[in-house]
Amino acid sequence: MRKLVVWNLMSLDGYFEGEKPWDLAFHNYAWGPELEKLSEQFGEEGDLLVFGRKTYEGMAAYWPTAEEGGKVKNYMNNIAKIAVSKTIKDAPWNNTRVVSDPVGELTKLKAADGKTIFIFGSAELVASLMKDGLVDEYRLCIAPVVLGSGNPLFKKTGHQTELKLLSSSAATNGAVILTYAVSKAA
Repeated sequence: MRKLVVWNLMSLDGYFEGEKPWDLAFHNYAWGPELEKLSEQFGEEGDLLVFGRKTYEGMAAYWPTAEEGGKVKNYMNNIAKIAVSKTIKDAPWNNTRVVSDPVGELTKLKAADGKTIFIFGSAELVASLMKDGLVDEYRLCIAPVVLGSGNPLFKKTGHQTELKLLSSSAATNGAVILTYAVSKAA
């Protein structure tokens, strides 16, 4: 059985982007050798990326022509991807297909053989999958900055989700990387 893992960077006060979409300048407070190595490991561990529509559109606009090269660019452009959307029908970024029923599709994919399924960004999608109990793990990088406002990573879901800390580490720049397993209801 495959794991569904959410990966995201966020500010200490819980925002995964600033007030405007794709306002990610605060990522510079966290980026460094530790995050680069972790990003490369994601490419080895996973075989599928899942994005909500907004995140997909931003990633698809960036990665095919990204100036930085290396392992991260290579796996981002070549790994299989799912864009979750009820509005877009065509997803031109390499190895992408569009899915309108993420719960049904990810339930099926998690039961199949394969590597880890990652969701990057996509806070609204994550909230809906959280509600349906599909998320197995959260990997978060807390950037050493308080933004004061922005788009929160965790949306109101109306229920509590218990987590178990699996690991924590500090980067040399002060960022903290946390890994939590979702505690399943008995």
